[in-house]
Amino acid sequence: MTQSAHNDPDFRAMMGDVQPLKRQANRADPGRSRRAPSEAQLARRESAQAEGEDDSFLSDDFVELLPPFDPIEYRRDGIQQGVVDRLRHGGYAAQARLHLLRRPLTECRRILPAFIQEAHAHDLRSVLIVHGRGREIDSAPNVLRSYLAKWLAQFEEVQAFVSAQQADGGLGATWVMLRKSERARAANRERQQKRRG
Repeated sequence: MTQSAHNDPDFRAMMGDVQPLKRQANRADPGRSRRAPSEAQLARRESAQAEGEDDSFLSDDFVELLPPFDPIEYRRDGIQQGVVDRLRHGGYAAQARLHLLRRPLTECRRILPAFIQEAHAHDLRSVLIVHGRGREIDSAPNVLRSYLAKWLAQFEEVQAFVSAQQADGGLGATWVMLRKSERARAANRERQQKRRG
């Protein structure tokens, strides 16, 4: 405050009995009124720590961007083309779906492994991943689609994946065929042996 404001009678009349703050009390003292964090704050902290502990084996390094109007297709050695064609045409029912639309790349990278591993653990064979497709090569949905093609090939559980037909989401969705779990293979062998007698 300037010296003239202190001497102004109108100003002093308006302020009345207002007292200036003491120098030490003029600061926030976090130790003085520390409260325990609420449940919501604790949940946010835990979520932030979980995001920070990204132990995903999926790489977010450079990826070659796919042309936005080209379908994607991948199959491991030993998988017949007929299986891939049937997958592409929706010949297998979607046993689970994962929607990644408008999610950040880091979140998608964190969610995808858990989804694939849980689907495999529950003996699911065909899943549909909806990711979107932009019209420009560097649009966010097309970047995600490019990374998804790179990431899916890194999973041992994934046998094949292809872009979906228009009815199932077109180039903005990908069908994924998972390999049978050991439990499903054992059950299949047992059924075969019973049939043979």
